[in-house]
Amino acid sequence: MIYQGVHEIVTDDIFLVLPRFADRADVELYLKIEALNPAGSIKLKPAVSMIEDAERDGLLVPGSRIIESSSGNLGTALAMVCAAKGYPLTIVTDLNANRAAVDTMRCLGATVTVIATPDAGGGFLRSRIEHIHRALAADPSLVWLNQYANPANPRAHRTHTASSIHKEFGTVDVLFVGAGTTGTLIGCVDYFREHSPQTRIVAVDAEGSVTFGAPPGVRHLPGLGTSVRPAILREDGGDFDTCHVSEVDSIATCRETARRYGLLVGASTGSVLAAVRRLIPTIPPGSRIVAVSPDLGDRYLETVYNDRWTASRYPSSGLPPIGDILA
Repeated sequence: MIYQGVHEIVTDDIFLVLPRFADRADVELYLKIEALNPAGSIKLKPAVSMIEDAERDGLLVPGSRIIESSSGNLGTALAMVCAAKGYPLTIVTDLNANRAAVDTMRCLGATVTVIATPDAGGGFLRSRIEHIHRALAADPSLVWLNQYANPANPRAHRTHTASSIHKEFGTVDVLFVGAGTTGTLIGCVDYFREHSPQTRIVAVDAEGSVTFGAPPGVRHLPGLGTSVRPAILREDGGDFDTCHVSEVDSIATCRETARRYGLLVGASTGSVLAAVRRLIPTIPPGSRIVAVSPDLGDRYLETVYNDRWTASRYPSSGLPPIGDILA
């Protein structure tokens, strides 16, 4: 296929069967692989959607400069799209962003500001947003896309992510979706409540995240979870279950998936699959399960798949060394 721009290369129809996951042979589990596009993650879809919306609304014109907050994947996707379209971009991230993502954004021409001061909840999101507000006050010509409140974010997933799942399978009994900005979650909830209301949707969050009202805590992995409730998570948007997963369980599941299925997955995927493992006893035999995998594990080689890194952050976790995962 021939594309006119790199941001048009969206792969939305790739699913991997994970047989006998959690020792259940009586259910079907499909992992929706979102990373096989030039941006390497599910975030390419909202990045394109938000920029195209801003262009249609006249907020972005030739010469406009964009600023956005990101823990990694959206920043990479935006950097790619902005390079292709010619928009200067500043990404505000923090110490939890992995080095590969930061380096990729810079290679694509983005200016990257790393916030080192956590907010009152122990995370960095509020500090990143406060930095953006200061930048906007100093230069009102900057355009903040604001992925946490922009309706183009969930709309991208309603239009693409959710509809592609429904098109592929028709009947989905349980759908597991990670919750960061909650754009993927709300887009899937909106779509399935209209087209397949019987589908049970599980929102997977990180322990220490305040998104669904849990107390704040320290988190080391980017991706899932927030220290500020996202504005696009509507007050009436509770038509789903929630499952909080520890970072240790996420890491252990990432490592197991790599060794058992030959797929190096990212931290968010590890959390989603850990939630599947925890809740699978509640899922009836014969069920069809789909789990959304936002990215792959190449960006996590120095964290999730690094014994020294995990031992320094989770010294009492009991995580098996990489070499002893299946021993």
